[in-house]
Amino acid sequence: MPGVFAEVRDGRATWRGASGVADVTTGRPMRPDLLHRVGSITKTFVATALLQLVAERRLVLDAPLRRYLPRLAPDGVTVRMLLDHTSGINDYDHVIFGTVESIEKYQHTTIRPRELVEIGLGQEPTNPPGARHSYSNTNYILAGLLLERITGRPATVEVRRRVLRPLGLWRSYFPGTDPTIDGPHSAGYVPWVGGTLQDFSVYNMSWAWTAGALVSTTTDLNRFFRALLGGRLLRPAELAQMRRTVPADPSVPEGTGYGLGLLSLPLPGGLVWGHDGVVLGHHTMSLHSPDGRRQVTVALNATHYWVPGQPDPISEALFRFILTAFGEPTAGRRTLTGRAGHGLLTPAPGTAALAAPLPVLSRR
Repeated sequence: MPGVFAEVRDGRATWRGASGVADVTTGRPMRPDLLHRVGSITKTFVATALLQLVAERRLVLDAPLRRYLPRLAPDGVTVRMLLDHTSGINDYDHVIFGTVESIEKYQHTTIRPRELVEIGLGQEPTNPPGARHSYSNTNYILAGLLLERITGRPATVEVRRRVLRPLGLWRSYFPGTDPTIDGPHSAGYVPWVGGTLQDFSVYNMSWAWTAGALVSTTTDLNRFFRALLGGRLLRPAELAQMRRTVPADPSVPEGTGYGLGLLSLPLPGGLVWGHDGVVLGHHTMSLHSPDGRRQVTVALNATHYWVPGQPDPISEALFRFILTAFGEPTAGRRTLTGRAGHGLLTPAPGTAALAAPLPVLSRR
């Protein structure tokens, strides 16, 4: 792992730290204030904006999605099923990133939201609507289109108007089709064919849009989640709906739960709430006590692979750091229980094409 940085908050006390390098070529050191692609943490912002529409009685969670998006919604899918990933709609990212060549192709290619939805809907459903949790980015592309249909404004503009600006999150933004990160940031590395590290920090994130395109900082993410969990963005009724979870893995009902754009993770001291985000070369985890007073957001600048059954010191170090941040004992604990969606530490969307070289790449 080239570099890592984090911000931990406990009430009014804040600790920031960084280790390693932001650029393996120049040796530029990592800094705790850098911008970062936060991937699927974007979903929590989008879900928050939609739940504000629920509070305004402009959206009904258990209404058929076809009421709002008649030409795109499958039979039986409700708004809630999009937000907690129980719709059964399949994911598009393993289709558009099916080969190494396609990963390189989309680095400088714009793909529109409706194209992404059509790809997702063009695959067999993962399950009947409402049957179980099955994480799919297609759900949150549809959520973005839903936000646009109801408000009449671009989805990213609406998230900025409803969430980013009121909280003063001035360093958080959607890059649109601009492949660069606008401000100080680290490289974003993917272990690549031939045993090298390839920097994908320059990448057209239109493929992720409202499912994972947000750029932010550890400070902004902590500020957002404290405001969200503290009741500044949603009324109690809508926040309670957001925290109504389904098992991320039905075989482990006591493990990670997934609500409406918000996951719960059981620690010995109780549940923590937040989300993780993984895109090419950037990984972020943002976890918080139920009231948002104790917080940890940590970012890594490389996609992390591991070989099942082999030691995984990077994951162990990350988990121990998170447990320490929450004041939890770390002795004898090698992993956090339950993994959501992509998992709390799994390869990024778009890297399935690299599965064959994993035994080589994971040793680097």
